[in-house]
Amino acid sequence: MLGDVDEDLLPIGQFAQLARLSVKQLRHYDEIGLLRPAWVDAATGYRYYRAAQARTALSIGLLRSLDVPLPVVGQVLAGSDGALESVRDSLEAELARRRRTLASLERVMADGLPAPQVRIVTEPAHRVALVRERAGGPADIARATSAAVSRLMAGRYGAADAGTGPHPPHSGTRPRENGPLPVHADTGGSPPPRDPNDGPPPTHADTPKARDADASEAGGGPRLIGLFPVDLSDAFDVTVALVLHTGWDAVGDAGGGARVDVLPGGTFAAATHIGPYDQISLTAHALLAWCAERRHPMRGPVREVYVSDPARTPPDELITHLMIPLEEES
Repeated sequence: MLGDVDEDLLPIGQFAQLARLSVKQLRHYDEIGLLRPAWVDAATGYRYYRAAQARTALSIGLLRSLDVPLPVVGQVLAGSDGALESVRDSLEAELARRRRTLASLERVMADGLPAPQVRIVTEPAHRVALVRERAGGPADIARATSAAVSRLMAGRYGAADAGTGPHPPHSGTRPRENGPLPVHADTGGSPPPRDPNDGPPPTHADTPKARDADASEAGGGPRLIGLFPVDLSDAFDVTVALVLHTGWDAVGDAGGGARVDVLPGGTFAAATHIGPYDQISLTAHALLAWCAERRHPMRGPVREVYVSDPARTPPDELITHLMIPLEEES
């Protein structure tokens, strides 16, 4: 009993009803320092609150209903400016991801499960300038890829002229329930057209769209290739390679951190994706299924060869070649 100590104090049960929170929540908020009781009985450990604290408690409940994390709730209560901006950005990113997922689902509903023609191709080794960027996980691949391309293009064209070079692709991989799939995070990137000096592209399905895809590769320009691990972990390297040709300036170690290396050739399972980058996972699914059915061990990395320039190509007509290195069955 409180006796005459303070008649304004409310036991935690009554305050929980007033604040529309549970007793368990109030105890947790006390433990993390978010909402301290007005008084704690030293003998019993019972917590007591003032009615004036109800506004703070209700504010916590409101912010939590808006998916604001508790650390940010604390910042808001402390009056920190801009505390909610990161939450808004996160929600916008999640909404965009949901919209991309919905678009992919609608494509499957309209066209059925993907079944692009898969072919085995032999790819020569290429002299490339490449940049690696560390990704902190699947959700960080888009940022890492964009950063790698920006550094690569700055080295190729010079920092002052980087904006006049090819638009970088925004790509990456992310896991699905039973394994990783290459997938672009958005359609804002602009991979350049394939360089005609590379020779003819791999032949794919003989359809009007496929023939248009082959014809579109004659536009010339630098060739960018994204390299992504087959199996994802908490942190991994994302690599973007720029194929170098005769007459092109070599990209030295100082240019955007890029270095000249050789991208190995070999035998690949390949499929062509025609459509938005954020639906590449559909074609990748079919490519991985094809490899699995034939018991082809995959040693990676998965290659994404960017063909179209989204600045000039409608999203539904963007072309990307997916290539998975193959190992001979042992």
